[in-house]
Amino acid sequence: MKDIENNLPALNKNSYLIDTHCHLDMDSYENDLTEVIERAFKNHVKRIVTIGIDLPSSYRAILLAKKYLHISATIGIHPHDVGNVTDSVYTKLGRLFSEHSAHIVGYGEIGLDYVKNYSPIDRQRLHFTKQLDLAHELKLPVIIHNRDADDDTLELLKKAKPLQQGGIMHCFSGDYEFARQVLDLGLLISIPGIVTFKNAATLHEVVRKIPLASLVLETDGPFLAPHPFRGRRNEPILMLHTANKVAELKKIHILEVARQTSCNAEELFQFDHGE
Repeated sequence: MKDIENNLPALNKNSYLIDTHCHLDMDSYENDLTEVIERAFKNHVKRIVTIGIDLPSSYRAILLAKKYLHISATIGIHPHDVGNVTDSVYTKLGRLFSEHSAHIVGYGEIGLDYVKNYSPIDRQRLHFTKQLDLAHELKLPVIIHNRDADDDTLELLKKAKPLQQGGIMHCFSGDYEFARQVLDLGLLISIPGIVTFKNAATLHEVVRKIPLASLVLETDGPFLAPHPFRGRRNEPILMLHTANKVAELKKIHILEVARQTSCNAEELFQFDHGE
């Protein structure tokens, strides 16, 4: 993977990016995780949020956050995995937070996925609402997964208690009208490597029209590597290509993209600026 360090978009020594969504606990990183993290930090990716998608991965995310400086964790149950979830799981997640709150910065990823339907839709809706309530109780920002479920996602978010800590619409794939409604709910929009794909015209429009103050960046690693690494394992260093494409679409310098999106993430997750 050494070639991924070649021809990276340039940031200066005072600029950095924050990867707001990566799955560092997945098997794809098992053999070289330390190198992946070191590559990222060496190339101006200063913080990584590693995401829980079920109870075991939430625990693994916490362990990674304890092991590596500037790695933070989230906890939660992905819509694919809510089919057999019981209230005891939420009790355990609450206990995880009470015991490890210093390392947990968000709740998710949670939401609705009507593409793969690994869990029945009624279960997805029920547990999305339950988890929004738990995030509110724990005073954590939410990380929301939405695939082909725009209307239901908006409906349940509007019915839920106010998102006092805010949150992120992760790996955004909707159109501008959906993006506008997401912002009205107090959420940020997270731009993945998909934005570098030539056929991502709808996402390009969203990036052009949505204020930079409402955007954050993510890899969703190991998935969705940006061009020119599409189809390969994604990792945090590659988000420099994502930032560069956002700068191109907005006709601004990549340093401004880095500065503002990092500030947005720091404010949401209550990270200390620049540390």
